[in-house]
Amino acid sequence: MSMWNKPKDEPVPPPRPVNPPPSPMETKKEIPPMSSTAFKTPEPEVSRGSATIGKAVKIVGQIFSKEDLYVDGDVEGTIELQDNKLTIGPNGKLVAGIRAREVVILGGVQGNVEASDRLDIRKEGKLIGDIKTARIVIEDGAYFKGSIDIVKAEPVKTTGALQGSTPRPAVAPAPAPLSPNMATTGPK
Repeated sequence: MSMWNKPKDEPVPPPRPVNPPPSPMETKKEIPPMSSTAFKTPEPEVSRGSATIGKAVKIVGQIFSKEDLYVDGDVEGTIELQDNKLTIGPNGKLVAGIRAREVVILGGVQGNVEASDRLDIRKEGKLIGDIKTARIVIEDGAYFKGSIDIVKAEPVKTTGALQGSTPRPAVAPAPAPLSPNMATTGPK
């Protein structure tokens, strides 16, 4: 008999499924165990326009920045980031006055802190100085010595009738007196 003409009496075995070799993309995925603690050491956000002062850097003087700042080194003086976030890393040691929108402390700070929005002292953080802020978080285990002044956050300024925070007087105030050297013309 030829190879192409098999007798019909022989049962044909069903075809076996061919297992493709495992591709490099299909590796066994293990889910790492997750901690119930929400603490994570923040890393500098380089992609968003932030500056970093590394742990081997020491600065004596004033720092003014218009971008977020991550300090993991030593700073003596003042730091001002009016509309930005300052993060003091776990190795950061500051003897400075601080003014920023948001401050996160993981290291040590000695000096007054003014955060227009929020101050966050993490578990390993240490602050010796006075605080002025709208919101504050002090985690269990953090060290703080000083006074706290909670200020109301400035409301977003709106125009016209939407601004209901200040009642308007029923009668308009009298016009301010003019100086003798200013000439006036009548109403137009």
